[in-house]
Amino acid sequence: MPASALPSITTDQVAAFVELARQGSLRKAAEALLVSEQGLRNRLVALETRLKIELYRKGQGAKPGAPLTAAGLRFLPQATAFLERAAELTNLFASEQTPRVIHVAATQYLILYVMIDAVRRFHQANPQIQVRLSNRIEAEIEYDLLHNPDLELGVAAPYEASAGLDYTHLFSMEWSVIAPLGHPLLRRRKLGLEDLADMPLILFERGSTGRQHVTDAFFGAGLSPRVEMEATNTEIIVRMVEAGLGLSIVPLLANGAVTHDRQVGVRALGNLIRPIHSGILTRRGEQRSAAARQFIEFLRADWPTPARR
Repeated sequence: MPASALPSITTDQVAAFVELARQGSLRKAAEALLVSEQGLRNRLVALETRLKIELYRKGQGAKPGAPLTAAGLRFLPQATAFLERAAELTNLFASEQTPRVIHVAATQYLILYVMIDAVRRFHQANPQIQVRLSNRIEAEIEYDLLHNPDLELGVAAPYEASAGLDYTHLFSMEWSVIAPLGHPLLRRRKLGLEDLADMPLILFERGSTGRQHVTDAFFGAGLSPRVEMEATNTEIIVRMVEAGLGLSIVPLLANGAVTHDRQVGVRALGNLIRPIHSGILTRRGEQRSAAARQFIEFLRADWPTPARR
């Protein structure tokens, strides 16, 4: 049928009819659409005039809750499909024009040394997607993922992933001792945990994954670390060691970014402490947004062959 032969009907008219079918009365339908009852009637009359058919019962004899005629009942599924198709046409280019937002939480270590650069490169490749990055400790990330639907994913080093979350591995970090330049331990050919047990150590705060890894290793060797100070993040720890306040045991990225240009010495500890595994946490069984899936795939592409946990 040529377009010129089609009846001229509007989405407002069809929406008035569909809402009448849903609500069962003109008054309720008008309230739902935020129009006057007379305005709703005008739309329905115009629709019936265009289609040349009676779609709903009028007058005192209309049965409450069932206002549609047989023709109206036949028209209803088509009218609903018409509105759905109109919505699809309206939103056809919305995803290209409207920025999409992903809420991501990460630990401070990963924000400083991994995520800032990753988000910058992701935005260059996908300017239509905005990543809102917030800083939390591991326990807060897990809790918020389970209780805050606005948070789409976390990037962290969980000690033990929650049963309600899925973990996708990205990379692992080995542990090293950092000490002020010239410290005698830096001249040792080989370091063991027993060499560190009596040293004043600056460790991560209690409750963090990093602190748990270190204390597990010491206790497993029958030793107790001498904790002189605690700090919330690696940047502060490195500065404290640089100032001569003690030694520390920290996980380090292979690129040396954490201690670059710092007046500290570094000695790797090998497999004496279980590596820190960092990755993506998401809610188990949830359908993620297209933007979130795209960001996850981007992060995974940076570490295409991650080590298994």
